[in-house]
Amino acid sequence: MAHNESSTDPQVITVQPPSPRPPQASNSDVKRKVSIIIDHDKSHGFDNMAFEQNPKRKISQTSDHSEIGPVHRKSILHNTNPLDNDSLHSHHSHDAKVNNGDARTKKHSTADSLHSHRPHQKQDNLEHSWIYSLCMRCRVPYSTPSWEPPHWQKVCPYPLCPSYRQFANLLSLLLIGVLIWVTAFAIIGDSAAPGGQLFGLVVLTVAANFGGWLMSLTTLPRLIGMLLVGILFQNVGWVDLDGDFTHVTAELRKFALVIILIRAGLEMDPEAFKKVYITILKLGLIPWTIEACVIGVMTYYLLDLPWIWAFMLGSIIAAVSPAVVVPCLFRLRTKGYGVAKGIPTLIVAVAGIDDAASVAVFGIISSIMFSSGSLGYQIAQAPVCIIGGLGFGVLYGFLARFVPEKGDEYAVPIRTLMLFGGGLLAVFGSEMLGFEGAGPLGVVFAAFTSNFFWIQQGYDMEDNPVATAFEIFWMIFEPILFGITGATVKIRELDGELVYLGLACLVTSGVLRILGTIVIAFGDRLNWKEKIFVALSWSAKATVQAALGPVAMKHSTSDEEKDWAKKVLTICVLSIVLTAPLGAIMISITGTRLLTKTKLPIHVEGWRRSHRPSLRDISIIDEEEEREDPEDVPDKTTVNNTKPHEPVYTVTK
Repeated sequence: MAHNESSTDPQVITVQPPSPRPPQASNSDVKRKVSIIIDHDKSHGFDNMAFEQNPKRKISQTSDHSEIGPVHRKSILHNTNPLDNDSLHSHHSHDAKVNNGDARTKKHSTADSLHSHRPHQKQDNLEHSWIYSLCMRCRVPYSTPSWEPPHWQKVCPYPLCPSYRQFANLLSLLLIGVLIWVTAFAIIGDSAAPGGQLFGLVVLTVAANFGGWLMSLTTLPRLIGMLLVGILFQNVGWVDLDGDFTHVTAELRKFALVIILIRAGLEMDPEAFKKVYITILKLGLIPWTIEACVIGVMTYYLLDLPWIWAFMLGSIIAAVSPAVVVPCLFRLRTKGYGVAKGIPTLIVAVAGIDDAASVAVFGIISSIMFSSGSLGYQIAQAPVCIIGGLGFGVLYGFLARFVPEKGDEYAVPIRTLMLFGGGLLAVFGSEMLGFEGAGPLGVVFAAFTSNFFWIQQGYDMEDNPVATAFEIFWMIFEPILFGITGATVKIRELDGELVYLGLACLVTSGVLRILGTIVIAFGDRLNWKEKIFVALSWSAKATVQAALGPVAMKHSTSDEEKDWAKKVLTICVLSIVLTAPLGAIMISITGTRLLTKTKLPIHVEGWRRSHRPSLRDISIIDEEEEREDPEDVPDKTTVNNTKPHEPVYTVTK
């Protein structure tokens, strides 16, 4: 081991392999930065280091990487034993893996705590059992050491019981919920009491979140479990959201819609869009038009909907759900499938275009349908909504370039709140002015324009902290949206013929969209297998359908309009139940068979690698800005013996 210690900066130490023993832990509070040269041939956890979810993130050689999502920087001595000379080898220790980053030794494992006096063979059998695998799936991985009370392992053996940190998190959330409920009951009164409508909504949201978690254990989208919980609560009689409370649920849907549209705008990479905008627009608008028109024509003749109602339903059904598509594509991307041709970027960008087109057309049609103005006023709805929405989005995004100042330490939360507030202003303001279609379009373009300027100022499309904040907002509103959407379905009142004909419309339009996508995907440097996969990946429906499906019910006045609105809502719910799990399954199964798996390391651009985040993933001051500090960049003295093809990972204690 060779140590080069600078006289001007005694905190920097260079470590060059081979390393006969690990560096010793220091008890001082001084930050220490260590550069380590690693070998590609000894990497674990990914088929290719280029496909790690965020290759720019600084990591420790011995840190335990979560399969997905951001991983905080760790010290090189984290989870290592100073007396163990093998702790710096390229393989991860078994203890570090099974303990999810907790600083516990192997004596606390399930096998040792429950079968300490049994043969080693039975220990291996236990760790390979389905119970062990199920318990490991239920545990939450943590990237920092966790404390636990004495004898916790005896009371709650690992991994059959949650870790103390996981238990404490659940307990703290429960206490926060009780405190909020007591406060709400003191202010609101009977509606927040057990049996009240507000109390029922809260219980539905919590149960929907739990149902989504159970569904995620099967690798299917969480929203399916949330929707089923809502249907269960409604038909068992555990929730009542009718009457005056429908106004509250309608406003909550608008909040969820704003979050959906902002995320769609932030997911569209400006650089990738500029390079292949013709392909994105072609594949985004033409298949969308095909499916919307097929739904409109078929529902007009089969379900007796008026033409304008039929095409409004078509504009809703044609939208693709990023909430289903993105997680499935992420799992394929981490294994290298389709990365070489940028297929994940293409699919996500087109999904954003689909959502923007659906919401804009729906807003224009609904404005014309429920407008009481003159004929000229109704004709002016379309151009005014388009021009007004685009103008608001560009101006608001241009304002986000200067406010707040980019170097402000509170820039991330201020930008997040400004973008969210601007989206709410656009949606509610356009509705108040009578041009409802302009608001959603303005929200998408405001997010897209803001993201364009933020990337120029140093934000990374791969790890945008504002986008992470809106993913956290979506965690809160997702169970609310799908719970109340499922709660609007009353099975006893469903017409069997309506369900049968609705499924026929959905299947026919979906098949024609897939065939149309394959046919028009010429000149895009995709082979036939890749064209088929791209077409199949756009078959999942969920978020836009849940947000816009019940909207027509609010504006309906006559009994005939309410009957049409019920048909629209029923078809939207059927599309979610049918296509969301089917789309996820098709993407997962066909992706490994239709896409090419890249072997050589390449740098992938235009793909957001984040998993489902948590509140601990965002801070007031962006932690990832440290990557741009000049002192974090290895100088020549630090990597003087590093070969050009060998990456250097800098870790901070």
